[in-house]
Amino acid sequence: MIWILADDRAGNVNQLLGIAESLNQPFERKDIRYNKWVKLPNFLRGSTFIGITKESQKALKGPWPKVVLSAGRRSFPVALAIRRLSGGKTKVVQLMSPGKCGEKKCDLLILPIHDEYKGNAKNVMQVVGTPHRVSVQKLVDEKKHWQSKLKKYPAPRVGLIVGGATKDKPFTSEMAERLVCDTLKLKPKSLLITTSRRTPKEVISVLREKLPEPKFFYTFGDSGENPYFGILSMSDMIVVTGDSMSMCTECCATGVPVYIFAPEQMIGKKHARFHQSLYHQNYARPLGKKGVQPKGRLNPAPEIAQRIQKEFL
Repeated sequence: MIWILADDRAGNVNQLLGIAESLNQPFERKDIRYNKWVKLPNFLRGSTFIGITKESQKALKGPWPKVVLSAGRRSFPVALAIRRLSGGKTKVVQLMSPGKCGEKKCDLLILPIHDEYKGNAKNVMQVVGTPHRVSVQKLVDEKKHWQSKLKKYPAPRVGLIVGGATKDKPFTSEMAERLVCDTLKLKPKSLLITTSRRTPKEVISVLREKLPEPKFFYTFGDSGENPYFGILSMSDMIVVTGDSMSMCTECCATGVPVYIFAPEQMIGKKHARFHQSLYHQNYARPLGKKGVQPKGRLNPAPEIAQRIQKEFL
């Protein structure tokens, strides 16, 4: 049995689910919620359940799994506690750095190349992008599901996946106008657009006003089913804003040309390194530069699953 520690960060959970589903083995999702003690540094929390609610703790009991998957700093002590309670039999697979003091405690630590890890520890695996759930089969299924609604929009269809501001980095209406201008240079016959919960209202207004018909426009929170995966499956080209590493990687799993909109004022250094890793590997190009030929479908989840299978299962 495999457990995944699913906290309140949907992006982390989707990455863990992508790995677990690629293992093709039974797994359980253990939902954990934090209390005020989660703010303590991990060296104080140690290998304990300090930092999670009593309700979360009740769900974490034997029989213990062979492997526990965790993501991010906050869930890492919980994974270590599970290994301790199992008598060391449970293997801890950690996605993203838990902090330098925790790296040696992982049985396997998955780090993205853009983190620029300089060591050579045998328990560290570096990957391009982030693991996710956008498999070839999912795209096939989503295309069947959405074809009746989206096939009326003429090809070439450009999917426009719009995120929002990040910490200390705004997404302004002026940037939105530039996004419109550069997207239209791809000469789409139609546009399939979706926004996220972080997309500013003024950006949505610019996109609605400036992007021409025919267009399908979904604003996050609208009634009805979220068309995100449908847009990924039905687009001939995709433009994605560079604020979300998960969204960028998922777009690069489609096998169609991907263009990333990432003005310097909107993106931090870590995101910029991430984009460069995608450009270097020919998975994407900056919006405004033509000639992108997708190298393939980017999803490190099966590669990670293969190593887990080989070493721990």
